Amino acid sequence: MTLGMKSLTAGAAMLIASAVPSVAQNLSLGSTNATSSHYQIAVAMAQAIEAGIPGSTATVVETGASVDNVRRLVRGEIDLGLVAGDVFVQAKQGLGQFEGNAVEDLVALYPYSDSVLNVSVRADSGITSLEGLDGKNFSPGIRGSGAELLMTQSLELFGIKPEYVYGTVTDAVEGTRNQQLVGYSKYGAADRLDATLRELMTSVDMRLIGFDEEQQKMVRDNIPGVGFATLPADFISGNPEVVTPSVPIVYATRLSLMDDETAKKVAQAIGEHRQILVDVWPQLKDYDFGGSMLASDKAGITVHPGAKAYWESAQ
Repeated sequence: MTLGMKSLTAGAAMLIASAVPSVAQNLSLGSTNATSSHYQIAVAMAQAIEAGIPGSTATVVETGASVDNVRRLVRGEIDLGLVAGDVFVQAKQGLGQFEGNAVEDLVALYPYSDSVLNVSVRADSGITSLEGLDGKNFSPGIRGSGAELLMTQSLELFGIKPEYVYGTVTDAVEGTRNQQLVGYSKYGAADRLDATLRELMTSVDMRLIGFDEEQQKMVRDNIPGVGFATLPADFISGNPEVVTPSVPIVYATRLSLMDDETAKKVAQAIGEHRQILVDVWPQLKDYDFGGSMLASDKAGITVHPGAKAYWESAQ
C-alpha cells in the first residue's frame, strides 16, 4: 500500500468515525410534570442509566409529557422521552396532531408501565358519566400530554364539549379542590391511583367515571394505539367498576438522535439496574421489561434496533 493510499484509508476511517456517534456521555430524559409519580420514576431511570453506563450523566427534564416530548425529540432538545403508546403510533404515522408531520424514525428504547386514564370528578358535582362533562370546567390533562390528547380526541368523537381549562397538574388539583373545576384527567399506573389524585382525595371526595361500550368502540375505531382496562369496584372507595383507556408507556428516541451502541447500553442499563426503579415503584417488581418491549414492537411501537438486540438477548 502506498503512502497516498494509507492516507486516504486513514482519512476515510476518520470520516466514518465522526459520522457514527459514540456512546453518549450526556443524556437528557424528557419526562413530565414534576408533581407526577411518572417524574419520580424518571429520576430513578436516570440513576439506572448512570449506573449502567459508567462516566455518563443523565439529566431529567420536566416537560409537558408525551406530545411535548415528541416535539422536543423532533427539535433535538432531548435524547429520549416518555411517550404514551397512542401518541407514539400517531406521531410515527402522521395522524391526529401530527398530521403532515410524521416522525418516521421514532423508536422505543424500553417500556415501564401500562397506564390507565383516570378521569376523576368531584363527587358533589353529580357527574356520573362523560356526558356530564358537557359545558363544565374541566382540565383534560397537562398541555402537551398524552392524557390531554386522548381525552380531547375522545370527547370530540362523542360530541361532548366541556369548557377546557389548561394548566399544570398542580393547577388542576387546586382548581378541583377550590370548586373552580369539576375535575381533571391524568394517566396513572395500571394498578394504582396517581399520586396527585391520592393527595387530592385527602380533602375532597372524588369519583372516577368511565367509557361505555359504544364509546369504547368509537375510540378503538378512530384512535390508534388505545386499549381499555377495567378498574374494579372500590378502586376508589365506593366507586363502581369503570372501564377506561389504557396505553403502554415507553421511553422513545429517534434513529437520527441515537446510534445502536448507545441504544443498547441504555436498554441494558435499565434491564440490569431495574431494582433502582423497583425501589421507587414497587409494582415493577414483577414487570417484564423485555417481554413488554418485544410485545409492543409487534403491536406497532417500533423498537430501536440497538435496544431490541439487548431485549432479545435478555429473554
